[in-house]
Amino acid sequence: MIIEQLKQSGLLGRSGSNFPVWKKWEAVKSANSPKKFVICNASEGEPDVFKDAFILENYLPEVINGVKIAIAEVNASTAYIYLNKNFYQKFKQKIIDLIGNSPIELFEKPNGYLAGEETAILNAIEGKRVEPRIKPPFPTEKGLWGYPTLINNVETFYWVSKISKGEYQNNRFYCISGNPSTDSTNSGQAPLDSSEKTVPNPGVFELPESYTIEQILKETKNYPAKAADYFFQIGGGGAGEILLDSELDQPIKGLASITIFNKKTNPRALLKKWADFFGSENCDQCAPCREGFYRIKEIISQSQNNLSENQKQTLSEILIALEKTSLCPFGRTAQKPFKTALEKLF
Repeated sequence: MIIEQLKQSGLLGRSGSNFPVWKKWEAVKSANSPKKFVICNASEGEPDVFKDAFILENYLPEVINGVKIAIAEVNASTAYIYLNKNFYQKFKQKIIDLIGNSPIELFEKPNGYLAGEETAILNAIEGKRVEPRIKPPFPTEKGLWGYPTLINNVETFYWVSKISKGEYQNNRFYCISGNPSTDSTNSGQAPLDSSEKTVPNPGVFELPESYTIEQILKETKNYPAKAADYFFQIGGGGAGEILLDSELDQPIKGLASITIFNKKTNPRALLKKWADFFGSENCDQCAPCREGFYRIKEIISQSQNNLSENQKQTLSEILIALEKTSLCPFGRTAQKPFKTALEKLF
């Protein structure tokens, strides 16, 4: 019954993939296998995204209820709550108290951004090198120890619980923040943003998923009085794309976060911040990421306050290679902020 409810609700995965939740559940439920598993992904490693922390703090019973519903629906032998180190320390005992006799285990995520990718999670739990697997096969077919595995994130399981009670109203959680006035990764260079404050009311907000970015900002009292003086990163402080004020009349399709930047922001410093992050967090398994981010960091380090036309052209070619040939979603999404920044900020 819950799968039909999920189908009728139109719920899409809240990790940013936008994949219909009911299809994942149906695939695992219908699989002919002696064992099946469920994983609740509470890794939340994307910069400037903190909605799962908010949900775990305020709605933990609903999340665990969603996991229990999944166990029963797909006939799983075990479920894992995959928590980053901060979440593990903070919520471990509360989760244990809520689990009861359910076959749910806690697993502490290893360090690293990429350890939150769904197939890297499988490797982590199995005790293998924490790196993505080639897909297909997908986890719903061949997941933990080769058995069908259902993986959804914290917010998705929260909404599953609400749907089961008839309380879902097509809402989602949005993170809204502003970039800091200084940044430790700049190595003494000009700060990312010389303004004191870009967001009057940062936080996590529950609003309709149909809202446009402009509506979200106005509803939360975060829409700038002079929007033309700002630009916006949508979908995470790492992999999110850059939009200008004229592009806010659209809903958020991926990870629901908005970071607001004053146009006084140093765009080269912003590119350097992303390059340092992705350069240190990629797994080095495939050449596009391993070599691509090395070259991106090299070009940005060699530039002055701006980029030459030759540098922009070379960066664009590297970004195309990342988008088209990366082994996993890491490179394909990581190119997005660089590409949109080059188009709109330089």
